[in-house]
Amino acid sequence: MKRYSAFAVAREALRFHSGWERAWRNPEPKKKYGVIIIGAGGHGLATAYYLGRNFGIKNVAVIEKGWLGGGNTGRNTTIIRSNYLQDPSAAIYEKARGLYETLSQDLNFNVMFSPRGVMMLAQTQHEIRGYQRTAHANALQGVVTEFILPKRVKELCPIINLDGPRYPVLGALWQPRGGTARHDAVAWGYARACSDMGMDIIQKCEVTAVHQKDGKVSGVETTKGTIECDKLGIVVAGHSGVLADMAGFRLPVESVALQALVSEPIKPCMDVVVMANTVHGYMSQSDKGEMVIGGGADGYNNYTQRGSFHHVEETVRALVETFPMISRLKMLRWWGGIVDMTGDRSPILSKTPLENCFINCGWGTGGFKAIPGSGWGMAELMAKGFSPLTDEFSMWRFKEGKFIDESVAAGVAH
Repeated sequence: MKRYSAFAVAREALRFHSGWERAWRNPEPKKKYGVIIIGAGGHGLATAYYLGRNFGIKNVAVIEKGWLGGGNTGRNTTIIRSNYLQDPSAAIYEKARGLYETLSQDLNFNVMFSPRGVMMLAQTQHEIRGYQRTAHANALQGVVTEFILPKRVKELCPIINLDGPRYPVLGALWQPRGGTARHDAVAWGYARACSDMGMDIIQKCEVTAVHQKDGKVSGVETTKGTIECDKLGIVVAGHSGVLADMAGFRLPVESVALQALVSEPIKPCMDVVVMANTVHGYMSQSDKGEMVIGGGADGYNNYTQRGSFHHVEETVRALVETFPMISRLKMLRWWGGIVDMTGDRSPILSKTPLENCFINCGWGTGGFKAIPGSGWGMAELMAKGFSPLTDEFSMWRFKEGKFIDESVAAGVAH
């Protein structure tokens, strides 16, 4: 793989960009792999990458029923933060945030990480107490956050209205090293690095069955034929329950749509990410100038990947009070992603009842921010059978009553 650099751009400009090679190969599947990862989104590709980088496991296939990064990885609002309350959550999200900071250099691919800062508004007395508690917990966890007062909120985000009639801004939980990244670039960067290590990324290849022998996984049936494997990782977000059923076990998750929208592009007016959890809305400005707006998940189970007018109206109505200027903007487009929710709003990274079959799911509304940490922990779990990052996120914690309750820190997921 040729390295990307300023010199490479200049060289290719002189020869009319005729020398660029494909970012990743498009091979036909082999008969057998050491590891198969189902799902070529951010989490699946990151798992494959860290299997190769950290453990030298490179006989890997990443199988995707659609196109690479075409699921939730390309359908989110790109927020990156780690200000979670519970210790296991803070550990894996802070690992991810730290990896994001050097990800462009690690992958030799610009993921456009922007540590612009994330603030979560406190608009009720209950939220003030909750965020102050989280700030104290973060201090013990080594996660840099602080609770700031309304004056500081206004300094960081001048377009905000502090004196809303229903929900005035009373303060905020501020994480200065949080931010955003380019969602597509994260998937593309991981895919390019995986392909360079010799891994196969197989698109348009839907898994229709999971094969097992003597209680162990033995392979998968796909629309491109049978592919055998020694280990299987299921990393398919909202369709996790479907794949788990193929493998012969049930998951404590439900799938719902999470919707978002962007406005027409405007001049720069907001260089932080703001989340207003009381009214279920969050907003940032993209590098192209669009206001990226997200809200709560649908109130019913579904597999819809499109928006709905009532949800757009509900989300924008809630945010207009806090950001009056958006009332004058036109909506450019809107969409939905299928998120898988657990009862405690924390993910599952776990072994399964089927030996050598592992699952990564249940990220709800927080999947994008966790991609590098999730991939790091999942790769360690698959390679070694144990990872300190994933130990608390077993699928059996619901049976054992060991919940990791993040219904508040997950923001709009409750």
